[in-house]
Amino acid sequence: MARKLLLTHIDVPDIQTYEVYRQKGGYRAVEKALKTLTPDEVVEEVKTSGLRGRGGAGFPTGMKWSFLAKPEGVPRYLVCNADESEPGTFKDRYLMTHIPHALIEGMIVSSYALGAHMSYIYVRGEMMPQIRILERAIAEAKNAGFLGKNILGTGYDLELYVQPGGGAYICGEETALLESLEGKRGNPRIKPPFPAVSGLYNCPTVVNNVESIAATVPIINDGGEEYAKIGVGRSTGTKLISAGGNLNRPGVYEIELGVPVEEFIYSDEYCGGIANGKRLKAVVAGGSSVPILPANLIVKTLTGEPRLMTYESLADGGFQSGTMLGSGGFIAFDEDQCIVRNTWNFTRFYHHESCGQCSPCREGTGWMEKVLHKLEHGHGSSSDIDLLVNVAKNIEGNTICPLGDAAAWPVGSAIRHFRDEFEWHVAHGQEAQTRNFGLAHYADPLEPVV
Repeated sequence: MARKLLLTHIDVPDIQTYEVYRQKGGYRAVEKALKTLTPDEVVEEVKTSGLRGRGGAGFPTGMKWSFLAKPEGVPRYLVCNADESEPGTFKDRYLMTHIPHALIEGMIVSSYALGAHMSYIYVRGEMMPQIRILERAIAEAKNAGFLGKNILGTGYDLELYVQPGGGAYICGEETALLESLEGKRGNPRIKPPFPAVSGLYNCPTVVNNVESIAATVPIINDGGEEYAKIGVGRSTGTKLISAGGNLNRPGVYEIELGVPVEEFIYSDEYCGGIANGKRLKAVVAGGSSVPILPANLIVKTLTGEPRLMTYESLADGGFQSGTMLGSGGFIAFDEDQCIVRNTWNFTRFYHHESCGQCSPCREGTGWMEKVLHKLEHGHGSSSDIDLLVNVAKNIEGNTICPLGDAAAWPVGSAIRHFRDEFEWHVAHGQEAQTRNFGLAHYADPLEPVV
């Protein structure tokens, strides 16, 4: 059995309550950090652990913390990004629902490390049940003396608030989130300055994902060195994966980074294979914004090495033959799924969620949606495929925030790996309305490139 750090007690009855969480060792990390470690020592433990941002970017968390400016007399803030809105990703919602005190404890430890005395959890507005769960957990923690004035008699003060968002995907980008938290329209800011220098209310701010913050609890409890022993290379620790699509056992899994992708898909410990006895056609490994890969490239790299669930292995081959771990939104497609329709569906989402601030994204996502609608509904031409590639290239890298890239990458990768399926939609427009292209050669073994 794989080692679990965040979901160890997930099946314990009433683990969402303070009493049961405390009985299972909860808030030991707060006691250890506040009573035996300085804030800088907590930061060093997180650096030693090798923890990387679990929200998608994969940037080293401890390094991000060390960038925080510390001018005299200016407050600092920690903001938790719980605006989980990446299609295919639901692991943060799962954690907040079932073990909310893991996030609260992580917020206290992380706020202490950063010298923040007021911190916020920004939750996607549709998650009202989770918002109520978190508010109840905060009240319990405060009643137990872990929040408020002079926590545990250490002289450290912290107030923690939950703020519902407006249900905008763009607010998953940290500067748009900060704008929304200040009561403004959630448009991304031009950087620099970065939030570490000028964030919430123009004060130094760190924005971290739910899972990243919760992971600081086992890091402080067991030590950064122990945490770093789990995983492979620079991909240390465990990772929550939201597994969905055509799987026998979809759900949230905590894996040790380094598990082979093939084992994750087919083993009984994890997803249990493809549902209904079908064959695997393609996988989106890290949420809708990462490149899609055909079955043969997700199981093995172009050089013939087994593909692992790590930041490095999934990215092996760059965007020509690789993808990204991203937020861990793992979507499996069986042989009956249509890649053109799926790409159109993703593009509809990105067009709808674009804030409209940047012309390439505002206009380009709309064009991609219209062209993909033509192709999916039997009215496309061969030139439309090249037009999609061209539009995607003109969006990528030309926007203030990464939403433009997130919209462009699925389109570019779908055409790169499944171009014959797009061409079939052009050549057989009417037939494509009643049946899908099928598995074709997407699962055929590849000749390793030496």
